[in-house]
Amino acid sequence: MRRVLALAFVAAVSLAVLPNAAQAQSRPQEGGQNADGSPSQTRQRARTLPLGRQANVGPCPIVRVLYDAARYVELADNRALAANVGYTGEIEGVTSDCRYRDDDPIVVDTNMLFTLGKGPSAEGDGRTYRYWVAVTSRDTAVLAKQYFDLPVQFDGEDRTSVSESQTIVIPRANAQTSGANFEILIGFDVTPEMAEFNRVGSRFCVDATGTSPGTCINR
Repeated sequence: MRRVLALAFVAAVSLAVLPNAAQAQSRPQEGGQNADGSPSQTRQRARTLPLGRQANVGPCPIVRVLYDAARYVELADNRALAANVGYTGEIEGVTSDCRYRDDDPIVVDTNMLFTLGKGPSAEGDGRTYRYWVAVTSRDTAVLAKQYFDLPVQFDGEDRTSVSESQTIVIPRANAQTSGANFEILIGFDVTPEMAEFNRVGSRFCVDATGTSPGTCINR
């Protein structure tokens, strides 16, 4: 008997590295806030159906970036100084689409835009970031969570953008189980200190004396 909790993730569909961030359009996150604290919304793909495709029997799951894990900022000695910044990353946004009918599983196609960087404390010209994709029952319980590696080469630059796609398959208990019962969350694999840095909206200050933490707080 198929169980609704028997969730499966399909491996990444595509990985495209852009030459620099200027060539990538910034996509806002759905729900919560952007990194600067402003409200944001995810731009969903247009719901125009291709020829021969049937409409879904219900709505798609909500897909959003978890605010506390939307940025990845390495700081030497946990001091928010520009000189202490190592490797950084930000999930600029995500677009998604889904398909299901009858009692078929819900298949959700997602595309994520990552902006990655390296600061003065970064060592080497490459970094393997980790991010996760989780399926929840609408903010109440995590049904499945899987981690993915994102290897990045900067090729002498200090900033680059990566677009990555994932397909998530969510089995349903029966034909009446709607996509509205589920939510898909995406975020970097961050430490508790990184999550707190994101949560309070911290930014960097340049400290010429080197004696103060130099943390800028935007709320």
